Amino acid sequence: MKKIALIILLITGLNAQEVLERIVAVVDNEVILKSELDYQVTVAAARGGLKADDPELQKKILNQLIEEKLLYAQAELDSITVSNEEVEAQLENQLGFFIQQFGSRERLEQVYGMSIDKIRRELRDGVRKNLMAQMVQNKKFGNVDATRREVEEFFNTYQDSLGLVPEKFKISHIFINPKATEKLKNEARNLAQSLLDSLKAGADFSKLAKQFSDDPGSAAQGGNLGYVKRGVFFPEFEAAAFSLKKGELSGVVESPVGFHVIQLLDRRGESINTRHILIKVKPDDEADLKAIEFLTEIRDSIIKGEKSFSYFAKKYSDDKETAPFGGELGLFEKGQLDKPLLDQVYKLNEGEVGFPKRLELDPVTYGYHIVKLEKRIPEHKANLEMDYEEIKRLTIMQKRSKLYEKWIDEIKNDIYWEIRI
Repeated sequence: MKKIALIILLITGLNAQEVLERIVAVVDNEVILKSELDYQVTVAAARGGLKADDPELQKKILNQLIEEKLLYAQAELDSITVSNEEVEAQLENQLGFFIQQFGSRERLEQVYGMSIDKIRRELRDGVRKNLMAQMVQNKKFGNVDATRREVEEFFNTYQDSLGLVPEKFKISHIFINPKATEKLKNEARNLAQSLLDSLKAGADFSKLAKQFSDDPGSAAQGGNLGYVKRGVFFPEFEAAAFSLKKGELSGVVESPVGFHVIQLLDRRGESINTRHILIKVKPDDEADLKAIEFLTEIRDSIIKGEKSFSYFAKKYSDDKETAPFGGELGLFEKGQLDKPLLDQVYKLNEGEVGFPKRLELDPVTYGYHIVKLEKRIPEHKANLEMDYEEIKRLTIMQKRSKLYEKWIDEIKNDIYWEIRI
């Protein structure tokens, strides 16, 4: 009875047309809409050169969506949480991938019919749920390993189907993120403060947002961000916004994207409706030039033998994930490198360091880096001696897959789900 009551509550939260026409499955207290299914089927068909009206493809994608919802429900049962920082990092990676796929930020905005900032807000909740689903899998299978004997058995069984191993490159880099000059940062902060002073003196918030805000997704609406719950915006923004009284203005609030002036318009339970004016701090030509010059000096020092590449990476690289490991990015197949990076690597001999090049990390972050080709492995037929780690990875993947199939069947017995088509 509890589950039935929950489903009724879910359905009554949607309009009648959606209930009758668009719900294709219910998983715990989540629903899957036909529009969501149609979109995922279209994407899968386009990627695989398949027909979107293929019933088998539609069934496969629906089952995948159901499994994702089941994993999210299990993550909630296991009290798994993700931080805002983890969500933001994954979100930026996803947006960067989309921009690469569509060719430009402008094209992505055109396809979605909204600004990057609004796309970010629309995607954030889904990214959080996906991260929770991944974490519950890692918790269950993260420690699965394979013995030498299991790896050898896998290789002996599948070696004929492994084929040729593509050419690979082991690379490292030192990345410098140009910092906007303190002068420009102060100018941005001062502009935000002057706008706040104007608002306190009676200026129209909507007009100032349309004229000055660097958030294209909200500027056209006078800065209005709509109703949102906690976890959607940057922590600094939320701390200020949720502390305001209705109609109250914040001070100048700094976040990773710039300086905000925020006003609370309304509060409904755990949701707030705010509007803001965003003034971004943009790196200038001077900061870019300093980054390039600094990397050139580092490269010259490495070539002269004064210090190692690893030393400079650990000391100066702004890539905090790779810096502790001497800038090591890893081993990549040719097809895993984007064209600009592949062009750099192809020109290098083993041990050589390239000249500074621009590197786009995500829609709002770029920098310059120098790349070192640590090792080049030519194309070859798979063998245990050269490719043991890769073959072991495939062995573990197969082992996890079998365990996962058994586990997902157990979850389906414990968590309510229903297909409605």
